[in-house]
Amino acid sequence: MSALPAALHTAACDVFGIEYPIVQTGMGWVAGARLAAATSSAGGLGIIASATLNYDELARAIAGVKDRTDRPFGVNLRADADDIDERLDLMIREQVKVASFALAPQEALIKKLKDAGVCVVPSVGARRHAEKVAAWGVDAVICQGGEGGGHTGPVPTTLLLPQVCDSVDIPVLGAGGFFDGRGLVAALAYGAAGIAMGTRFLLTQESTVPDAVKRYYLTKSVTDTVVTTKVDGMPHRVLRTELVDRLEHSGAATSLPRAIKNAFGFRRFSGLSWKAMLSEGVAMKRHNEMTWAQVLMAANTPMLLKAALVDGHVDSGVMASGQAVGVIDDLPTVADVIHRIVSEATSTLARLESCP
Repeated sequence: MSALPAALHTAACDVFGIEYPIVQTGMGWVAGARLAAATSSAGGLGIIASATLNYDELARAIAGVKDRTDRPFGVNLRADADDIDERLDLMIREQVKVASFALAPQEALIKKLKDAGVCVVPSVGARRHAEKVAAWGVDAVICQGGEGGGHTGPVPTTLLLPQVCDSVDIPVLGAGGFFDGRGLVAALAYGAAGIAMGTRFLLTQESTVPDAVKRYYLTKSVTDTVVTTKVDGMPHRVLRTELVDRLEHSGAATSLPRAIKNAFGFRRFSGLSWKAMLSEGVAMKRHNEMTWAQVLMAANTPMLLKAALVDGHVDSGVMASGQAVGVIDDLPTVADVIHRIVSEATSTLARLESCP
């Protein structure tokens, strides 16, 4: 690859110690050691998703990345996890570079990580959230617009990203709708220090999602996703399927019993005690301002995602997806994705510079 344009070496590269300002997000059941290591090896920042891993599985995943690469990587955490302190201690011992959070951690957690030299990077969906965590001392934020997959907000990236970039003086990574080098340049033009992508990395060779499920994703258009609250009570962008349509038309009489069943299933899979699950539920309710019905429904998410993304059942599972799914038509290696984005961004910058 030719020399990297100065514009593509951003503050995010310096903060994370990476070559390119490209981050692979922590997708549950998807972002394990293989995908994270491939991303970091290719010059981006790979992130392990730990919400669906118990402590021992997380330790093995961290070791798995370190066996594959000596480059920086991160772990995505739930700040309200019952064993969050033990997980932080593990990351600190193993010298993991980045701790990312889907929801903002408390100031005490931020301080503990920063005192140990770990970068703290929460995701935000509103300017006020970015301002709050920046004041708490986080190192960067991932700013996700409504086009993104999984839990998302209503404001599109094109409006949210410039708002957030204007409001904080730390590196901002744009997420939601990014998939190529033109998008990277657009994010930089808005003031961002890079991009974070989920769906694009899910649809790669190193992703552990079953090949048949990946091919199913490739058949979808930009209008084949829907934001639903019927999975776990929170807005969640997923592929539109017959199951999702049924969930959308279901009421409490069917959704709550399903959530209870999934709570039992998740307990068996995760090995958590009922006491630990109750403790996490109380924390979720307090930190996320959720109702008890939403807390109970939250058990739906890991099990419905696992059914599709691990077990391969597209008819009985749920598949998180950003709208970018409709403009992705291949399953390249992670290295190919990153190098293609950097090459296209380089040529786009050159074209813009040559304009009279």
